[in-house]
Amino acid sequence: MKNPYEVLGLEKGASKEEIKIAYKKLVRKYHPDQYANNPLSDLAEEKLKEINEAYDILMKNNNSGYRENNNDYSHNNNNQSSFMEIRNLINRGSLGQAEKLLEQISNRNAEWHFLKGVILLRKGWHDQAINYIKRAVNMDPSNAEYRALLNNLSFRSNTYREYGHSRGYRRDPAACEICQCLICSDCCCECMGGDLIECC
Repeated sequence: MKNPYEVLGLEKGASKEEIKIAYKKLVRKYHPDQYANNPLSDLAEEKLKEINEAYDILMKNNNSGYRENNNDYSHNNNNQSSFMEIRNLINRGSLGQAEKLLEQISNRNAEWHFLKGVILLRKGWHDQAINYIKRAVNMDPSNAEYRALLNNLSFRSNTYREYGHSRGYRRDPAACEICQCLICSDCCCECMGGDLIECC
């Protein structure tokens, strides 16, 4: 990976505040919304990933400086390479392989939780996916990609719920209690040799 200071257009040793300002400016510039239906959208997406990686490296090193031979940087860079590979596997639909590789990463940072959420989402486990993506947003609130997906999922979830309620599909707690009571009563009867609910 390139020098993260260069990626963000900063001088080496820039302050945390300067890093945050540069990061936000670049995220706005390369955000996917700016490139909808644009042939450059793939390039913009790659650039945004590079910007996020650079920001993560500088902020996780507590701005103690970027050293290419630093073990922390090497470890971080290895994780970033794994995360890129996992993203590629997800895009190819190899969810099992992506999840296996993700589970081998011990650094459970925001990107880890985000990718776990994306994998679960692709598998159809919507509620669990939202929990992981929320965690990613909480860990890295300035990441536009994480926030955009969470907002999209929350909007869809609310839309489906409202649609279901408008069609009369409501979860009735009283009906659930009746079912629980019948099942418990049937179990008690069977313990005593009877059968309240006969099997078909």
